[in-house]
Amino acid sequence: MNTKTFLITFIFIFFCSINYGQKELSAKQAVFKSLENNYQILISKKQLNISEKNNKWSEAGLFPTVELNSTQSNTIQDNTNNPFTFTPGIILSQSINPSLNLNWNIFSGFRVKMSKKQLEQLKEQSANNVIAVIENTIQDVLKAYYTVQLQKYRKNLFKDIMAISRKRYEYNKSKEIYSGSNSLESMQFRNQYLTDSTNYLMQNISYNNSMRNLILLMNDTSETNFILTDDIDIAVKNVDFIDAEQQMFENNQNLKNQYISLELQKTETNLKRSFLYPTISFQAGVNPRWSNIRDVKNSNLDLSTQTLSYYGNFNLRYTLFNNWKNKRAIEISKIQEQIVELNIENIKKSLSNTLKNLIDIYSVRTQLVAISQENVTYAEIAYKLAEDRYNLGTINSIDLANFQTNYQNTMIQHYENLFNRMDTYLEIYKMSGKIGLSYKDN
Repeated sequence: MNTKTFLITFIFIFFCSINYGQKELSAKQAVFKSLENNYQILISKKQLNISEKNNKWSEAGLFPTVELNSTQSNTIQDNTNNPFTFTPGIILSQSINPSLNLNWNIFSGFRVKMSKKQLEQLKEQSANNVIAVIENTIQDVLKAYYTVQLQKYRKNLFKDIMAISRKRYEYNKSKEIYSGSNSLESMQFRNQYLTDSTNYLMQNISYNNSMRNLILLMNDTSETNFILTDDIDIAVKNVDFIDAEQQMFENNQNLKNQYISLELQKTETNLKRSFLYPTISFQAGVNPRWSNIRDVKNSNLDLSTQTLSYYGNFNLRYTLFNNWKNKRAIEISKIQEQIVELNIENIKKSLSNTLKNLIDIYSVRTQLVAISQENVTYAEIAYKLAEDRYNLGTINSIDLANFQTNYQNTMIQHYENLFNRMDTYLEIYKMSGKIGLSYKDN
C-alpha cells in the first residue's frame, strides 16, 4: 500500500467520524425523550383513558334508562266483499304511536356496587400497565444509551491503536527506504496497520448501529447527531438483599398487577353471589296514540281518534331453582381466587430467587471491574515499556504486536465489565420498582 492509498484511507476514516449538528445528550434526557414519544407508552395511556371513561356509576347500571320510541303505521283493508262489516269499502288506517319508557333496576343483589368496584380495579390495572411499560422503556433506553457509550469507547480505542500502527508503519517504511531496515518487519507493521484499520471501520459500524437503536427508542426525527455525556462508569452503590426484597414486594409492578388480579377475582365472586338475591325493577312510561280511519272512495267516512295511556309497574324476580348453577359459579370463582393467590406466592418466590442471583452477579461483576481496572493499569504500563524496549532494539515487532494486542483486549474486557455491572444494576433497580419512581419524582 503506497502513501497515496494511506492518505485516502485516512481521509475516509476521518470523514466517517465527523458529526454535523451535534447536540449533547445525557442519559436522563434520553429517557425523557423516549417517555414523551414512545408509541407503546402512548398506546397504554390511551387504554388508561378508556378505563377512566368507563369508571362511572352509569356504566355500572346505577341510573335508570329512558327510551323514546315512535311508530307510524299505515294499513289498507278492503271490505267491499265482506257483508259482515260495519265499514264496507276500502278503509285506510293510519296511526302515530310514540312512547316514552323508563326502566330502573332498583335492587339487583348489590350487583351495581360490585360492577363499579370492578371498573375501579380495571382502571387501577390499566394505570399499573402504563407504569410497567414506562419502566421497561426506561430500562431499554438506559441500556441502549450505555451500549452506545460502550461502542464509542471501543471505537476510540481502535482509532488510537490504528493511529499508532499507522505512524509506526510509516516510520519503518521510511527506515527501510533510507537505512535498509528489515523488510519483514515492515511487512509486519503493514499487516498490523491494515488489521487495526479494519477493526476501526467495523467498530464504527457497530457504533452507528447502536446510536440508531437509541434514536429509534427515543423516536427522534430531528436527524441530530447526539454527543452522549454520561460515562459508562456510573457511580453505583452496594445492594442489600433484604432492603431490595422489601422494596420489590412493595413496588414491583408485576406483583402489583397480580394483587389487582386477586382483587378483581374476589369482586367477581361477589358479583356471582349477587345472583342469589332477588331483583326489583321499576318500569314507567307514557304512550300517546293518534289514529285516522277513512274510506278511500267515500269522503263521508273520515274518523280521527286520540288516546293517551300511562303505566308504572314494579317487577320482583327471584330464582328459586336453576340446577345449582349460581352455587357452582360461586365455588368456581373461589377456586380461581386460590389459583391467583398461589400464582402470587410463586411469583414472589421466583422474584426473590432471581433478585438474589442478580445481587450475587452484581457483586461478582463489581469485583471484576476492580480487577480489570487494575489489569488495565498494568497492561498500559507493559505496553509502554514494550514500546521503549522495541525502540532500544531489545524486542522485535512480533513481541511488540503481542503487547499491543494484550493491551487492546484488556481495555475491551474492562469496558465490557463496566457495561455488564451497569446492566445488572439496572435489572435490580427495575425489579425493586425504583427505576420508575426515580424518574417519576423528576
